[in-house]
Amino acid sequence: MLNRYEHEDAEPLMQSVREVLPAISGAVRAAQAQETMTVYVNDNHGDWTVGREGCDGALEGPHAELVEPVVPPADAAFVTKARHTIFYETPLNYLLRSRGIERVVLTGQVTEQCILYSALDAYVRHLDVVVASDAVAHIHSELAQAALRMMEVNMDARVAPVGELMEAAAR
Repeated sequence: MLNRYEHEDAEPLMQSVREVLPAISGAVRAAQAQETMTVYVNDNHGDWTVGREGCDGALEGPHAELVEPVVPPADAAFVTKARHTIFYETPLNYLLRSRGIERVVLTGQVTEQCILYSALDAYVRHLDVVVASDAVAHIHSELAQAALRMMEVNMDARVAPVGELMEAAAR
């Protein structure tokens, strides 16, 4: 989510991001209000010198309006990844386990890539997987729908809109 959208598939992704951005930012605000740990995981886009400060570059890009609502607060956990999954070669699993966290709620982009592969990696680590279906952006709509179904069936993921997930958390 924290990028300049200057890549080959940027146009269809940006269109989807515009649609889901309110749900993503709403989910983050709700998690913060409930004092639920929120971990920001972002691709380094091949730049091995970038970390949290990559937000500044994204905010200076041509599509800052897609980045600003999801910029992590200074005190939020932030993990940089190099590939499609939030777990591959990152300290995320250690972070979650050290805090006794057994469930991940996935939001962000790209449903048929990073979200799908992250859900699989969470599943094989015996974590409960939840995907906020209206808070994940896609490039290819038909592949995104298939990915959501795969997560639900193959990974026993709970796939539901943010509002439904927040209602369930409040109970």
